[in-house]
This record gives sequence, structure tokens and C-alpha cells, in this order.
Amino acid sequence: MEAYIKHISCYLPTGSLSNDEIATRFPEWDSEKIIQKIGVKSRNISDENQFTSDMATEAINKLCLEYKIDKASIDYLLVCTQTPDYYLPATACIVQNKAGLSTHCAAIDINQGCSGYIYGLSIAKGLVVANIAKNVILVTAEMYSKHIHPLDKGNLSIFGDAACATLISGEGSFRIGEFSLGSDGSGAENLIVKNGGMKGNKIADNDVPNDNYLYMNGPAIFNFTAKAVPELIDSTFQKNSENLDSINQFIFHQANTFMLEYLRKKITIPKEKFLIDMENYGNTVSSTIPIVLKNQIDSNSAQDKILLAGFGVGYSWGAVVIYKQ
Repeated sequence: MEAYIKHISCYLPTGSLSNDEIATRFPEWDSEKIIQKIGVKSRNISDENQFTSDMATEAINKLCLEYKIDKASIDYLLVCTQTPDYYLPATACIVQNKAGLSTHCAAIDINQGCSGYIYGLSIAKGLVVANIAKNVILVTAEMYSKHIHPLDKGNLSIFGDAACATLISGEGSFRIGEFSLGSDGSGAENLIVKNGGMKGNKIADNDVPNDNYLYMNGPAIFNFTAKAVPELIDSTFQKNSENLDSINQFIFHQANTFMLEYLRKKITIPKEKFLIDMENYGNTVSSTIPIVLKNQIDSNSAQDKILLAGFGVGYSWGAVVIYKQ
């Protein structure tokens, strides 16, 4: 039995943060510098009273409306997030209720970030192939904006908020191939929020950067990525009996354009095969890959063989080839 990506829908919150707004706060960090270093012009930002369960529910509702999906047919819900509403209960259980899914629908959280879409697809495929579930919705929902201190101009420039809902089933638009996955927790402290919980993470007056907020060691993350990703791509080629020439498109986690261009050149991927689509979204963590894939599908630009690769926080990494049907 095979598993397929059947449909994808994405939800972007209505709030936004432009480069001009960031430059107004930080005059030394002008708009053109942000474009050159990161490749982002604007990013969607959730409002103060909007949380991950809200965005996830919006994405599911949009998916079901857009593709006329009967919610009663969904029998497994995976919510991939590193910005849960609470430490407990699972955000997935809250979303099951908010979205009006059946009480016969299983619901679990996956605490995974930049590789989360790939990890989520691997779990969803396993559920379908093992006949544990017939229709799995994988939601990737992140609001890193609530993890970022207002004085952290670097991370403010990088990250945006978004949620995507992907339906995985026994039939669909893209067959899910074989996975290559890995992790190395020795790098955990290089991208971390030591304290947290979205609904308890309120910014106090005269607050200064501390362990309640996102810390990222950019150079360490870059060095990890430069080493791990080329090896990941080679492993994924082997597991799917593919190569650089046979893959039509590459969709990597949209970390920032500098890193993406570095990886593209190091792996020698032709520019026309390598998709970068983050200018209007920023780095939306686990939602970057489905946003790019959704845009390709909607524009009829998705090709026959697409390699998806995620990497980052954890450290963790994963890749898979999907095949257009």
C-alpha cells in the first residue's frame, strides 16, 4: 500500500511586519540590508489574542472548504508545532474540538520545527500504510513571533507565522516516497527557548532579552546545515533510486536566502530546479515547505519528482521524494 499527499491549504494571519517597520525600530538595520541577508520583505504576524490552535483550526477549515472534505472522514490529526497553546493538554486535542472533527479522530502533537513537515509526513505515511488511519491531516502551525523579544532585530527579520493543513491518504496527487531522517541533540542549545508556553509568555514593561525568548546561534546553525544537508540529499537519492539529474524540483526548508543559495551551490543543484519562495512570508518554520509546494500546485508549476528537505532546530533533518500522479 502507498500513501499520498492529497491536498494542501495554508492560512496566513492578517497581521504583518514589513522591512520598513523593522528599519523604523532599528535605523541601523535598513530594509535593503534585510533583503540582501535574509531575502524577506514582509512576514505575517499573529495578533496578540491569536494562538496556535486558532491558526491550525483556520487551516483545517480552509482545507475542508477548499476541497469539499467531509470532516467526519478524518480519522487522525497530527499537529506539528513548537508554539503550543499550553504545555498540556496537547494542542491537537484542542484543535480537534475547535475544528469540529469527530471524537473518533486521534489527535497528537509533534514538537518538531524546521524538519517538522518531513517528520510529520513520515508518521502520516506510516499510519496510512499500516492501515491505522485512512485520512490523516498533518497541520504545521508556528507563531515564533511570540517567542521573539521586541529588541531582537535579527530574529524579528527572519521569522513569520503561518499554518498549513495537508491531507495524507491512500490516494492523491503526490505519492510519498522513501525517507531519510536524522537527529543530533548535541546542538540543542543553539536554537532554543528555555522557558515558555504561549499563553503564559507575556512581555513585561522594560523587559530585556532572557530565557523566555528565542535564542539562535546563527553561525552554529549554519555550520550544522552546511555539513548535514548535502549528506541528507545523497542519502535521499539512494533511498529513492534517484539522482541530481532525475529530480525535477527541490524544495528545501526556507531558512533564509543566503543559506539556501549556499546549499544549492554546494550540492550543485541547477538554479531552475531550486525553489525559493519566502520573500512575502519569512521563515515560517515547519510550514515553509508546504507553503512553497502549495504555491507550485496552485500555479500548475509542480513537477513530476520533487525532493523535499527540512533541517534545523533539534538538531534534526529529514528529506523525501514525492512523485506527481
